[in-house]
Amino acid sequence: MSANDALHIAILAGDGIGPEVMDPALEILRKVEATSTLKFRFTEAAAGANHYRETGASMPESTVRLCDEADAVLLGACGLPHIRYPDNTEIAPQIELRMIFDLYAGVRPVRLIPGVPSPIVGAAEQGIDLVVIRESTEGLFASMGKGVVTDDDARETLVITRKTSQRLFDFSFRLAQRRKQQGRPGSLACVDKANVFKAFAFFRGIFDATAPRYPDVETSRLYVDACSAMLVKRPWDFDVMVTENMFGDILSDLTAGLVGGLGMAPSADIGDRHAVFQPCHGTAPDIAGQGKANPTAMILSLPLMLDWLADKHGLQEAADAAQRIERAVDKAYAHGIKPMEFGGADGTASIARAVIAGL
Repeated sequence: MSANDALHIAILAGDGIGPEVMDPALEILRKVEATSTLKFRFTEAAAGANHYRETGASMPESTVRLCDEADAVLLGACGLPHIRYPDNTEIAPQIELRMIFDLYAGVRPVRLIPGVPSPIVGAAEQGIDLVVIRESTEGLFASMGKGVVTDDDARETLVITRKTSQRLFDFSFRLAQRRKQQGRPGSLACVDKANVFKAFAFFRGIFDATAPRYPDVETSRLYVDACSAMLVKRPWDFDVMVTENMFGDILSDLTAGLVGGLGMAPSADIGDRHAVFQPCHGTAPDIAGQGKANPTAMILSLPLMLDWLADKHGLQEAADAAQRIERAVDKAYAHGIKPMEFGGADGTASIARAVIAGL
């Protein structure tokens, strides 16, 4: 790809507040386009619970083809609690996309932005800046739609494979190396339950065999229960953590709570060829259409996308744009932006305006 080519972004706004937080994200990308040589082409596509209600499918084949052809996918939020599959599970095309495109690395950055409250005493002084890497295609989620339920019991199967674990660990070590080059600790913790389950002992064994190939990365091994306790006492002791799918699902929400909640938590699901970028939060139907949604998590998913595109296509300007957006978010909060979930008066539009002004 040349610097003059437009980056093709598939837009899946989804349900609830998904379209509301997507709009400012696209406005910010247009602002970046107007102040750089980067060019974007956006194609909107259907996905989510409302589409399922209308058609009987969470997303059409045309959406899957678009996601395959696009340079990256931006997703707002999908699913509604009152619209479900016949087995009572939620409509979740975001999970289906992970499986379709083998997006094995779920990247959940957690950073305390100046001016944002944290429930952890000392967090403002010490700072919180870590990444949870969640394996996103296996673990307990490998049973999605395949569980067996009888009158007497219910069973789901946890799956951990060498191939996916190896790719996940290589990805995690490389991220730790990159963070070290950026002045962060560059350490990596493997989080599991290897003292109880053979599957997690297998998982840790692959981690242990991989570590010698990355001698510059300091490593540690933690049981998930002990890790959880440590996170709510001294989160600043952590840099990069890698874990199984379900553990990562829980830990990423826990760590988001340390830095202001899910409205502040971006994410990426990354594979060898494709990637989806989205906020960690859900569709929040209770506030949909009221202008109350915090778009920060969606906005902070843009730097993740731009950094990935920069690496994929060798576009330094995309990496520069990622830093500009992060600085603009920091500036908006430092100047007093206060989302409604923090007891403030700033809704979707005012937060977006403040970030755009910071650009």
